[in-house]
Amino acid sequence: MKTDTIAAISTAYSESGIGIIRISGEEAFKIADNIFCGKKKNFSLENAKTYTMHYGFIVDGETVIDEVLVSVMRAPGSYTAENVVEINCHGGILILQKIMDLVIRNGARVAEPGEFTKRAFLNGRMDLSEAEAVMDLIQSKNDFALQASVNQLKGSVSSVIKELRSKIIYEIAFIESALDDPENYDTDGYGEKLFGILQEIEEKVEDLISHADDGRILKEGIRTVIIGKPNAGKSSFLNELIGEERAIVTDIAGTTRDALEENIKLGGISLHIIDTAGIRKTEDTVERIGVERARKYAKEADLIIYIVDSSVDLDESDEEILEILRDKHFIVLLNKSDLDMAVTERDIKEKLHGFSDFEMMRISALKHRGIEEFEEAVKRLFFRGEVSFNSEVIITSMRHKEALLEAAESLSMVNKSITAGMSEDFYSIDLMNAYAALGRIIGEEVGDDLVNEIFEKFCMGK
Repeated sequence: MKTDTIAAISTAYSESGIGIIRISGEEAFKIADNIFCGKKKNFSLENAKTYTMHYGFIVDGETVIDEVLVSVMRAPGSYTAENVVEINCHGGILILQKIMDLVIRNGARVAEPGEFTKRAFLNGRMDLSEAEAVMDLIQSKNDFALQASVNQLKGSVSSVIKELRSKIIYEIAFIESALDDPENYDTDGYGEKLFGILQEIEEKVEDLISHADDGRILKEGIRTVIIGKPNAGKSSFLNELIGEERAIVTDIAGTTRDALEENIKLGGISLHIIDTAGIRKTEDTVERIGVERARKYAKEADLIIYIVDSSVDLDESDEEILEILRDKHFIVLLNKSDLDMAVTERDIKEKLHGFSDFEMMRISALKHRGIEEFEEAVKRLFFRGEVSFNSEVIITSMRHKEALLEAAESLSMVNKSITAGMSEDFYSIDLMNAYAALGRIIGEEVGDDLVNEIFEKFCMGK
C-alpha cells in the first residue's frame, strides 16, 4: 500500500460557488501549513484540534491566491483514517487548479481515482461492500438506488454477511477441534445437527440471491426496448414518456433507422429505454441493419414494449415480433385506440396462448392516454405492484451475487456429504469455501488485483 500524501479536487471541476481540495496522508498538515496563512499570527494547522475549520488565505509566497476555509481531521477519525485537510475555496476552474498545483509542489501527489476510499478500506475504516456503496451513492439514478446505497454504506450488507460467516466459522472450528482431539469432542449425531444449522444459513443466502436481480434492476434501471412494426407509434410513445419531442415522428414508415436511447424516471424507478427501427422485411440496406439491431436489443432487454397499431390488421411482421417476446417480460400496448380498432385484446391473447409475464392495455400516444396505466403495469411485472423503499437488505451488485451463488453451491455440497454419510473433514472443506466466498463480499478474501479493479471505477477525488 502507498503511504505517501495524496491530493485531489473533490468537487466538480467547473465554475461553481465553492470548490474543495482534499489532502490525505502523514504530511497533510505540513503541506497545508506551507500554503495557508491563518488570521492569527503564527497559527499552524499542525497544532489545530481535529474537526475544526479555520479562516485564512492560500498564498504562493507573497501572492494571495484565494480566501478560504480549511478543515482539519486527524487520524484515525477521518474518512481515510489518515490526517486529512480539506481546503474550501471559491469554485472557479483557475482557482482550483492554482491551489492544486501549489499542493503538489509542496509534496503531495495527485490521487488516483477512488484512492481516498481505497485508503479508507485498506486502513479498516470500512469494508469492501461499504466502500462500493460510496460510488453507488454518487451514481444513484433513482430513489431506490439512493436508499439502497445509504443502507449498504451503513453496513446493512456487511452485518448480514458477517453474521453468516460467524456461524460457518464456528462449525469449522468445532470440526477441526474434533478431528484434532476426538476424545474430548463428541461428534455423534453432529451431521444431523449441522444439517439443521446449514438449512437456516442457506435460506438466508438464497433469499439474498432471489432479490439480487430486483436489486440490480432498481439500481441500474430496467433495460427497456420498444419494438413494433413501422409507423405503429413507437417514437410517439417514447416522446410521450420523455415529455418532449425527442424522436422524429412522421407518417412515413421506416423513419427510425437506428436506436435512440433515453433514461427516464417512472414512479421511483428508472427505465433505460431504447426506441428501435420498425420490424419488417425491407430491401433498404440501412433500414435492414436497424431491424437487426432491434432484434439484438430485444434479446438483451429486461422489458420489451411491443407497440401494436390497433387500427390495422396483424401480419407476418407481427408474427415475427411475437416470437421475439417468448420467455421475456413484455407489455403489449394497443396504440391508436382513439381510432376504429382492427386488433383487440382478444386477438392478441389468442396469439399469446402459453405466454406468461406480460401485461396488455390500450393507449393513444397522440391523445396522451395510457401512461399511468403503463407505469402500474411495469410495477406489477417487476415489483409485484409496489416499489418498496424499506430497510430490507437488497443485493445490488453482480459481484456480490456471484459470491453468494458460490457460497450456496458450497453449502449444498456439505449437505450432500452429510446425506452420503461422509466423514467430518469433508464438511470442513466445503464450509471453508463458503466462508471464503462470503468473505469476498466484504473484502476479507480478495486479492490486490480485484481491489484495484473496483476502485479504478471511482471518480477522481473520492
